Amino acid sequence: MDEAGGNEIKAAEKPQPRWLDSAVTFRKCTALKVSFILLGLGDLLLTILAMYLGIWELNPLVRFLVHIPVLLVLIKVVIPIAVAWIMPGRLLIPSIALLGFAVIWNIREICVFWF
Repeated sequence: MDEAGGNEIKAAEKPQPRWLDSAVTFRKCTALKVSFILLGLGDLLLTILAMYLGIWELNPLVRFLVHIPVLLVLIKVVIPIAVAWIMPGRLLIPSIALLGFAVIWNIREICVFWF
């Protein structure tokens, strides 16, 4: 066997990164998973603050859940932690972007309301 053929075999044997390596764990893609959870909590806290200040909630589900704290915590805290644990970290990137947009939107609405 020539040396070039041996290199091709060695290159083919290299393990490829797998998407599911960070699923069902917080040990891999920890920063993405923590970002997802913290942005969700930030969105929840800003939503509660906005409703306390008298700003109308556009989402009817959240508007209903604010009056039932146990369900609110279940849906806005427990479920996102479970999702972050189960999902591969890379698949959370679009959700992180949307949650970041929601947090910025909430901050903007509170500032507009106050000033």
